[in-house]
Amino acid sequence: MWWLIAAVGLGIPLVVTAMPEFGMLAVGAVAGAVTAGVGGGTVLQFIVFAAVSVALIAVVRPIANRHRGQSPQLASGVDALKGRSATVLERVDGGGGGRIKLAGEVWSARALDGSQVYEPGQQVDVVEIEGATAVVI
Repeated sequence: MWWLIAAVGLGIPLVVTAMPEFGMLAVGAVAGAVTAGVGGGTVLQFIVFAAVSVALIAVVRPIANRHRGQSPQLASGVDALKGRSATVLERVDGGGGGRIKLAGEVWSARALDGSQVYEPGQQVDVVEIEGATAVVI
């Protein structure tokens, strides 16, 4: 019973602080409770608790840290438009007066290279979105 109380007690800081280590310790406490349930002695319960907790921290924590540093795989919003192709509707140059059709919508556009000019009908690639203007090459 004490192990289950410890598991709940370790689960509370997990939820409050979002530190996964508390969850791993809580799983270790549940393993200690299972050991007690099958008749393991007090020393064995603590050994199981320590072994499961350390094993989870040693294995899961590095994996979680690797995933924490990665950016999302699915781009959304304006980020999803970068790299897409568009069709020039009105002449696009470095001044920013042109229009393109991008993802079914009409966007104002300007050329990345100020000396480059794109005529209607040409295909361009979106390099960046600055406000409501697409920068194209």
